[in-house]
Amino acid sequence: MNLSASRKLRLLCFLLSIAMTRHSAMSVEEVGERWGTEELEREYYPIVNIPLPPDTVIEAGAFAVLPDQRIAVGTRHGEIFLIRDIDAQKPIPSFHRFATGLDEIFGLVWKDNAFYVTQSCELSRVSDSNGDGTADRFETVSDAWGYANYHEYAFGSKPDADGNQFVALGLSESYYSYALNRGFIMKVTPDGKTTAFASGLRSPGGIGFDEHDALFYIESQGPWNCSCSLKAVSENSFHGHPASFHWYSYSPELGSTPVIPESGRRIVTEKERVRQLVPYAVIFPYIRMGRSITGFSVNRTQGKFGPFENQLFLGDYTQSILMRATTERVNGVWQGACYPFREGLSTGILNVEFTPGGNLLCGGTNRGWPVRGIKPFAIERLEWSGKMPFEINRVTIEPDGFKITFTKPVNEQTGRLTDSYAISAFTHPYHAGYGGPEIEQHKPGVKSVTLADDGLSATITLDKLTRGFVYELDLANLRSRDNEELLHRNAFYTVNEIPAR
Repeated sequence: MNLSASRKLRLLCFLLSIAMTRHSAMSVEEVGERWGTEELEREYYPIVNIPLPPDTVIEAGAFAVLPDQRIAVGTRHGEIFLIRDIDAQKPIPSFHRFATGLDEIFGLVWKDNAFYVTQSCELSRVSDSNGDGTADRFETVSDAWGYANYHEYAFGSKPDADGNQFVALGLSESYYSYALNRGFIMKVTPDGKTTAFASGLRSPGGIGFDEHDALFYIESQGPWNCSCSLKAVSENSFHGHPASFHWYSYSPELGSTPVIPESGRRIVTEKERVRQLVPYAVIFPYIRMGRSITGFSVNRTQGKFGPFENQLFLGDYTQSILMRATTERVNGVWQGACYPFREGLSTGILNVEFTPGGNLLCGGTNRGWPVRGIKPFAIERLEWSGKMPFEINRVTIEPDGFKITFTKPVNEQTGRLTDSYAISAFTHPYHAGYGGPEIEQHKPGVKSVTLADDGLSATITLDKLTRGFVYELDLANLRSRDNEELLHRNAFYTVNEIPAR
């Protein structure tokens, strides 16, 4: 393989990141396969660098699309930049610094001729009262939480249909809740009234709405969380980490304090004992699907970004990658699947946003923790080349197995063979330890396969389907009608509930 110097350096950084990772289950063969996949991915989704102003540090933590189609970016340095022409074929965008003096921006909304900015210490309204193009009015909308430690980040959602925003508050020093309401999700109404909405967070990486307009947040691997996960948020819900329980007395709207969870049990059974406990909707197997998953955005580009309409796109900080996720509600409980998407981003991804032109904007930094990407900070744009990849589009659950849809028709020779569908499963302990192993691993057999006449979907029946497990689908043996291999052979579905027959 003939690699340029920059690509050799990126491969070396990847190998070093794997070597330094605890609990890594990746073999040398898997590392090589992953690198080779990146070489193919660019045919379908090339990465375009967005040139930044010289001598300017832009560590993008949040994006917002303005009515005039400019892009606003909020940074970890507490600045807001306005960017024009970011969708140009060969972008040479203009940057205008609108605001400074804020603190680690991880939420940005344009509403009522002002920015609503989620920073570590508060939700602020930032506006330009005299029309000179620079912010001159900074108002506190809500500061109903404490802030005293570098790790006490705050992540803000876009508004819901009623104009409410939700702020996910990380713990103190990643383990404790020393400051008011740390480990809570707070609901902020348009007039600034703030109430506690949910508890049990550890170290969120983003919060927002999925394709069904349901509220979710990203949780990081750590105590009470063996992997990163996407969690569905409902009012008064508890999300697994008990450090924030002592703030319940200040928030009667949350109801009674949950029962303290028992370390070492399974979340599927523990949620029967702790009634507010919500299971992980989508588990991202550690290393294989990221290490530090961050902000996400829903693809509503109406086909401009390819075949994955209405799916969540998520970044990962440590591995400098992008992933997809889909969700569905079964027996009143949210669950779903995650899928690899794109390797090779230039820095650690903190947030993503779709542009008016239907491209995916990715931004971040390497500040604080080691990342695979070789740049200290960057903004990059992914665009669809127009060439259709052969991919797993979406996995949904059936009473005895799964339905898998594809972006291109599967050929009958491989698509009707049960051997083409390799399935394995595992669960995690629900415990107070940092991270944790994949346990109770097994390989359920595929009893039958029904391939649709058009080749775009297959329904598989398993001999065993169990609540509380993550099911890995490895479809390496499938081929399209054009005899192509899948660009990404794996998907991972989290089973919280099984639909009735």
